[in-house]
Amino acid sequence: MTTLSEQFSAATKANYESQVALLTQFANKTFEGVEKLVDLNLKATKSSLEESREASQKLLTAKDAQEFFSLSSAQAQPTVEKGLAYGRHLAGIFSSTQAELTKTAEAQFAEVNRKIVSLFDEAAKNAPAGTENAFSFVKTSIGNLNAGYEQFTKSAKQATEAIEANVTSAVDQLSQATVKASRAKK
Repeated sequence: MTTLSEQFSAATKANYESQVALLTQFANKTFEGVEKLVDLNLKATKSSLEESREASQKLLTAKDAQEFFSLSSAQAQPTVEKGLAYGRHLAGIFSSTQAELTKTAEAQFAEVNRKIVSLFDEAAKNAPAGTENAFSFVKTSIGNLNAGYEQFTKSAKQATEAIEANVTSAVDQLSQATVKASRAKK
């Protein structure tokens, strides 16, 4: 039978190892998000340079000012639409990275919580008589902390969903306004 101090020592070691694992997972998920962001920016830059070259060539072939301005305005709508698509893609990268980080943290929290409750249950079994109330108090406190964390997590998810919905709505409204303005010019 192990002593209480050995149990706490083992729990401390396991907690340290799980924290290192969590930080490693966070770093990996963040790096994956940065990779996606860099890839998006490289593709967008390459595409933008190619499209700018093509647009410049078309503008240089204009025979008069009216044709020049007509060609210029024709380029505006696709450019705005591509900018909006870029914004949506960028928001998707941030959203998925944030979701992965949240999922990782929640899994880690659940595992640590399970271990703590298990440790206190084991300690309560081996505790001297008369300490039941202290262990009950600690267990109730852990339960209250868990309930508070769950409420915080739920509120944070709702806030994130509301922000994502607002961003999507704003992008859609901007897109619709751009299409209307483009049609009005024609």
